[in-house]
Amino acid sequence: MIELGDVFRRFAGDYLAAHGASLLPSHGRAIADILACRTEALGGHLWRCNHCSAEVYSYHSCKNRSCPTCHRDQTERWLAARKAELLPCPYFHVTVTVPEELRDVLRANQRDGYAALMKVVAEAVIELARDRRHVGGTVGVLAVLHTWTQQLVYHPHVHCLVTGGGVSDDGQSWYPARRNYLVATKALAKLVRSKLKAALEKRRPDLVVPPAVWSKPWVVHCTTWGDGAEAVLRYLARYVFRVAITNNRIVGLDDSGVTIRHKHRASGQWRNTRLSGQEFIRRFLQHVLPKGLHKVRYYGLWHHSRRDHAARVQLMLRLQRPVSACHNAAPLDTSKDAPDHSAHLAPPDRPRICPCCQFGHLVRTQRLYPKQVRGP
Repeated sequence: MIELGDVFRRFAGDYLAAHGASLLPSHGRAIADILACRTEALGGHLWRCNHCSAEVYSYHSCKNRSCPTCHRDQTERWLAARKAELLPCPYFHVTVTVPEELRDVLRANQRDGYAALMKVVAEAVIELARDRRHVGGTVGVLAVLHTWTQQLVYHPHVHCLVTGGGVSDDGQSWYPARRNYLVATKALAKLVRSKLKAALEKRRPDLVVPPAVWSKPWVVHCTTWGDGAEAVLRYLARYVFRVAITNNRIVGLDDSGVTIRHKHRASGQWRNTRLSGQEFIRRFLQHVLPKGLHKVRYYGLWHHSRRDHAARVQLMLRLQRPVSACHNAAPLDTSKDAPDHSAHLAPPDRPRICPCCQFGHLVRTQRLYPKQVRGP
């Protein structure tokens, strides 16, 4: 399988030669990390088979959040931690997409623009949901920032997982949302638009935003996402740790370009698109976020300041829920015997089968230290 690192090893040199002087620090770090990922540059371990004496090298991952090779183990640990916080209730999926006229402004001011966008989307959902015409309580919102389409085109939007119900201000009462309805999407779009305008004027009064942004309708979707832990875990696995492109969507690579596959939104069919090596890297890097910018944030009932309310509501809902419904929820297997899907080797407490003889076990014999450039 062609990996992103293979593409970068072939084209990153030319891209750096052409754009290195103007490269953002986060982009330079992403290139360096992806080039070094799973190579001797980061060090690792040497393993030897106790049957055929074959040697297997296992190199460390770069752990860059834009690298598609990393984060599987991190994702499983994060999902296990989130499972303890889930509420046994219906959930809604809200998506807010900014107008095309605003994209250049956000692209040039990512740290302030993205933070303001995620905050106002969550605040707008919470404000509307608190209205008794909708829910009447404070909902929990998990907001995730995405900036791409399947063809790596810059397309910033926010996905929100919202609890299908809210808690009262004193945390003693739970108000369930109506079936298949959370809030009015047109009202939500107008509220997000006005809140973002006010937030940018306050945080960045120097920004010049095209007037059409504040007059044209924004695109907002709100759909039901299922009930209970199974629905939430599907959402988290699908959106939270997704990167701009995964290795399995890179289907062709040669000296002149890269071929990627993507799903055509209208027809639902998979199609191939060919890009030059320089264009592929340019498209990929525009989705690398600045260092320290959190693309996953918690608001409302899931905010850390309301953890006591969330715990109380969780207990309240579990006591009200039929026993069979709790048993039917799809659990997340986090035991030590759960299947491991890490890219190379299994956990230390499980024997590793030799890939050469398929009989012997691998035994770690040596630690490989990272290669470091030494001065004179």
